Amino acid sequence: MDDTPGPASRGDRPPTIKDVAARAQVSWRTVSNVIHGHRYLRPETKAKVEAAIAELGYRPQAAARQLRSGRSNLLTLAIPSLAHPYFANLAHAVVAAARREGYDVMVDETLGQPERERRVARGYGSIRTDGIIFSPLSLPIDELLNERDSTPLVLLGEHTLNDAVDNVVVDNVGSSRAATEHLISLGRSRIGFVGYFPQDTLGTGDLRFSGYKLGLEAAGLPVDPDLVIDAGLERAPSAPIEAEGDYWRQEGHSVAESLIGRIGDFDAFVCATDLLAIGMLYAFRQHGIRVPEDLAIVGWDDIPESAFSMPTLTTISPDLEAIAELGVQALLRRISDPNAAPVGDVAGHRLILRESTEGIVRIEA
Repeated sequence: MDDTPGPASRGDRPPTIKDVAARAQVSWRTVSNVIHGHRYLRPETKAKVEAAIAELGYRPQAAARQLRSGRSNLLTLAIPSLAHPYFANLAHAVVAAARREGYDVMVDETLGQPERERRVARGYGSIRTDGIIFSPLSLPIDELLNERDSTPLVLLGEHTLNDAVDNVVVDNVGSSRAATEHLISLGRSRIGFVGYFPQDTLGTGDLRFSGYKLGLEAAGLPVDPDLVIDAGLERAPSAPIEAEGDYWRQEGHSVAESLIGRIGDFDAFVCATDLLAIGMLYAFRQHGIRVPEDLAIVGWDDIPESAFSMPTLTTISPDLEAIAELGVQALLRRISDPNAAPVGDVAGHRLILRESTEGIVRIEA
């Protein structure tokens, strides 16, 4: 007979951790370990405790624990766009990495708007978060550092390492150089770059353009300004950013359409993102331009769509799992030791070879 205290014997009071322990026939410390995601629990013990929690309708007293510890067990991820496949996949990886450490993640979409990014840098104010992982798009690093408060902060992604703040970056220069050198190895010599913004100082486009230049220079090829193509569609300065930010499919399509009259000037393109490259592939297919026979194309991001485009897209694949894991670990270090010296990490990348340069599908490790 089950004489574990039930709702009637408890009166109107909510179930406690001791009620759960009694129902699962374990100690209250074991229940606590299950609640906090302790790694070294037997599966059958974990299942019993979770079943007891569900049966009793137990809700951990999170607010009380947070007040005692001074922590919320909540991290915040601020990214430019959830509609952009790269950032959506990055968010997925960060949530998984944080969950392994017993943290929940709130995701904020800044749309790259300076005022929204300033609010992130200032620690939000109204949100109780233990720390912020932030991928800024438009806020210069100096301004970001001037705006920030004491909330633990880690920067991700598109800028160079900065020794004043914890950050995790991808080697934009080295990866773009590798993409360019791959095209050169195939005998391409009139290689265009799509996605350069002259005003984008040390942003994504500028860093990847630098890698493109280094690749050409190492091969003794000139950097021809006529082969360097802006990718920003004309929009009013006050217009809101598109849902996918800059470098989206329509921009790639528009660029390709504008180049049809001088397509013979090029034999390959390095694109700053996969979305640009996929838009260009569609336009070239509409005009009967063969890829890779007439033009070879390389993208950057390795979004899922790149493996299903026509033709499939050769691309730079950043290690999103490593970016997420390094970012979460850097933030947890900062939370534990606010006075520690900032750490800078560089995540890896791979060149994924597909039909847009090879004519066949294979993967280069």
